[in-house]
Amino acid sequence: MSNIEIGLWSFPGLLLLIFLRVPIGLAMFVVGLVGLYFVTGGNTVALSRLKNETYSTFSSYSLSIIPMFLLMGHFATLGGMSQALFRAAEGFLGHRRGGVAMAAVGACAGFGAICGSSLATAATMGRVALPELRRYGYDGGFSTATLAAGGTLGILIPPSVILVIYAILTEQNIAKLFLAAFVPGLLAALGYVIAISVYVRINPDAAGTRAPIPMSERFRHLAAVWPVLVVFVAVVGGIYGGIFTPTEGAAVGALGTGLIALVNGGLNGRTLMESFLVTAKSSAMIFFIVLGAAIYNGFLALTQVPQEMSSWVVEQGFAPVTVLIVILAFYLLLGCVMDSLSMILLTIPIFFPVITALDFGMTAEEVAIWFGILTLIVVEVGLITPPVGMNLFVINAMDRGTPMLQTYRAVIYFVGSDLVRVTILVAFPAITLFLI
Repeated sequence: MSNIEIGLWSFPGLLLLIFLRVPIGLAMFVVGLVGLYFVTGGNTVALSRLKNETYSTFSSYSLSIIPMFLLMGHFATLGGMSQALFRAAEGFLGHRRGGVAMAAVGACAGFGAICGSSLATAATMGRVALPELRRYGYDGGFSTATLAAGGTLGILIPPSVILVIYAILTEQNIAKLFLAAFVPGLLAALGYVIAISVYVRINPDAAGTRAPIPMSERFRHLAAVWPVLVVFVAVVGGIYGGIFTPTEGAAVGALGTGLIALVNGGLNGRTLMESFLVTAKSSAMIFFIVLGAAIYNGFLALTQVPQEMSSWVVEQGFAPVTVLIVILAFYLLLGCVMDSLSMILLTIPIFFPVITALDFGMTAEEVAIWFGILTLIVVEVGLITPPVGMNLFVINAMDRGTPMLQTYRAVIYFVGSDLVRVTILVAFPAITLFLI
């Protein structure tokens, strides 16, 4: 059996392990190690590769940004920032038809700007917004779908853990990727607000009404979100202004949110240790998946599968946009059964060489950044796509009284909004690239 054939047979083997509920990181690790054994013809090279790959992966300075952003999200929750964001958005939008749901989306966007994790954004805002949505008579399926969709803004609006992983895999500038994600992130929030507006007009009984509050109270709530603005400007502004690197910016953000949580009374000895422990567990999970992907992708590189696939696609003469659309459609399908981080780590080493080999009329860096944002968006859609949208399960677990089928029906409106946004960004790359 040739190396190419070994590489191709690894895909069904990997999918079989995932189907048998083997953790994705372990599945990639085992398949990659076994594949290296067969490709190199012995266990000496495979074990040597395991040693070298482990060191080179975990000695990467760029990976240190991940626990910093995760810790920043935990501190932001302890500091009451999620409640402040929701109250401010609710003050200006809550009295409109579907306004409390719109406020939840706005608060998710704000919290995502200091969190970087979709699941954390969904879980945190779910605890804050679900009681208010129930209080004003919002349908259970509509409420859970709104919060699940709003949570996806956590990985698109900078900073984003998934975007950091993409930057490391493709050797791109993290700051430029963050900047390119900003406008698509705002478009996502706007699209979800429009989806809510359409939903409540088609289903008028799905949302209750709330009396408007005085303008003075609205501005009082708005003034309470100043810590979020300070942290966001300090982190993102410092990175773009060249004051510090993205990793240093993440550390500054973690320190800033920690101080705010301390001042607000949410941070003490017990909660500090809990935050460190949760961050360590989440980071360990992510890092093991990264290691498994590194072993598997190193094996694939030896088999020449990505290179051969890239050459084959170029030789077929397919239009570049056609290839891009097929890849994005594949991500949408894969998102129904796999989480976002696993998709990125498993597929980028295969698809990225294919995309960069095609002529889109842009520089290699522009293509890499544009493709990264598009990939992030369709991966984000996977988080709310039935039957295995992770955000759907996170939010539905907080509202056991709402059948999952009701959430599935309502979330279709948000998925439709995402597909429209992907179409626009594919047709007009300048929307993504004009800030870099």
